[in-house]
Amino acid sequence: MIRLRQPPAFWWQAESRGKRPILSFALAPLGLLYGAIAGWRMRRSGFKAALPVICVGNLVVGGAGKTPLALALAKRLIVAGETPWFLSRGYGSAAEHGAPLIVDPSLHCARDVGDEALLLARVAPTLVSADRVASARLAAEHGASVLVLDDGLQNPALEKDLKLIVVDAGAGIGNGRCLPAGPLRAPLSDQLDFASALVIVGEGAPAAGLIEAARRAGKPVVLAQLAVTSAMAAQLAHRRVYAFAGIGRPNKFFATLDELGAEIVGTASFPDHYAYRRADIATLQRAARERDARLVTTEKDFVRLSLSANGPAMVDPVLPVPLAVPIEMTVSDPAELDALIARALRRARGNS
Repeated sequence: MIRLRQPPAFWWQAESRGKRPILSFALAPLGLLYGAIAGWRMRRSGFKAALPVICVGNLVVGGAGKTPLALALAKRLIVAGETPWFLSRGYGSAAEHGAPLIVDPSLHCARDVGDEALLLARVAPTLVSADRVASARLAAEHGASVLVLDDGLQNPALEKDLKLIVVDAGAGIGNGRCLPAGPLRAPLSDQLDFASALVIVGEGAPAAGLIEAARRAGKPVVLAQLAVTSAMAAQLAHRRVYAFAGIGRPNKFFATLDELGAEIVGTASFPDHYAYRRADIATLQRAARERDARLVTTEKDFVRLSLSANGPAMVDPVLPVPLAVPIEMTVSDPAELDALIARALRRARGNS
């Protein structure tokens, strides 16, 4: 199994008085300081955009399902007659620190605008820039009726009308400490106070206490699921696969493949948003060929396999070609989510 740098394991270990990992304990003062600053920033007033702002974020560092939820929201908004535009920071991309850039999948690759932005742009117009205020203004000028932020929950730049916090039920909030002692981006109490609702993805004991805390605080809890599309599920069932992923929780992707009935003959984990090199892809392709397996990865990883918008330039077509495994998010009670959105839009437009 190939392993590269990942978040420290102690972040996800439950702590008790008699069992505290040394590193977590040693970093706790820094975590308290970081959390205090992050909590203060979240309470600052932001710019009030001319359009309603829906923000999808998470409590911790790493993947919880923000982008699939943002995509699901945009689809629901389009059906309701809205014109959503996505605002993305484009983490690690060339466009991150520049003026807002409208994503064009026919021209841009992941290095230009970021992997998430390319996925978002398949559903609705997408702007990339760390300057969310400038992006909001530009989207309004181009006819947007509502803005959807993929991440940015802890960033105070824009005032947010609906704040949905996504939680992976299988991971929860780890040890409950703030960075760097744990995975929390800000103190849990501050984030729960700030949230409009929690979206719990999947099932798992780690989220049970968080659900109870949210309900005590009067915050709605929406239950959601992530699943591979039915067509892809049928294609992978009982097939030998070599899987790789550079996302927040690669093991979650591997577990999904296992649940489909795929025969996993090897895996490779990379850091989130990893910039793949030709040598990486060649190694993965050879490993799949040696195991007579299909090479599979996430959609986020797949869009990072190209040096240009014209195709997977780093992939050797003679060896097993990577296959993207698409996933979709569904909610248990769509009417509940639609009601949250409708109320937020009415309030933002002064029609409450």
